[in-house]
Amino acid sequence: MKTTLKKPVAIVGYSGHAFVIIDILLSAGRLVTAYCDSEEKEFNPYHLKYLGKESDVIHKLKDYDFFACVGHNGIREKIHTNLSQYLGNPINAIHPSAVISASVKLGEGVMIAANATLNPLVEIGRGVICNTSTSIDHECIIGDFTHIAPGAVLCGNVKVGRNTFIGANSVIRQGIIIGDNVTIGAGTVVVKDVPDGATVVGNPAKNLVKKPSRKLVAA
Repeated sequence: MKTTLKKPVAIVGYSGHAFVIIDILLSAGRLVTAYCDSEEKEFNPYHLKYLGKESDVIHKLKDYDFFACVGHNGIREKIHTNLSQYLGNPINAIHPSAVISASVKLGEGVMIAANATLNPLVEIGRGVICNTSTSIDHECIIGDFTHIAPGAVLCGNVKVGRNTFIGANSVIRQGIIIGDNVTIGAGTVVVKDVPDGATVVGNPAKNLVKKPSRKLVAA
């Protein structure tokens, strides 16, 4: 039987979030040898080769599989979109300790961290982050480039839109629909649907609405 040798991995972005992803890739048996960033990093704990800014070194990246190690949803999406035009899809970073049902559907460039659980019929979009010890129950659908922080719990049949952030240790009740570009604060308990663009915090979740500042009127 003929085996195909995997390329070494180059990461895009090299800071705290990247360190977690590198550890995931190494734990999964991948060889990470290089990085791209806006500048060369003095702190290089994994002794990676600096290739340059990703947009300037696409010709070099053709020798690697790549992964975008950026926590910010919008920047991660931009990297994926730009590089995929020239290099094809990014790889996935899945920790061996993650429990993933055989019926789960994964997009490209997703991060599934240590001790995460993805139960039957879950659908994970492109570029999604499922961070450490997240729990995503049956039939949840997670939109592209959403970030689910450590310890968050999504009960069954939850639907989450694109580019949303779900904070650490949040709990989303079953059947809830969360829109695009939503921010859910750490420890929030969501018991009602959340519209696009909202920011919610608390137990139960409350929408944060910025009140207009009062102008002082001279007497």
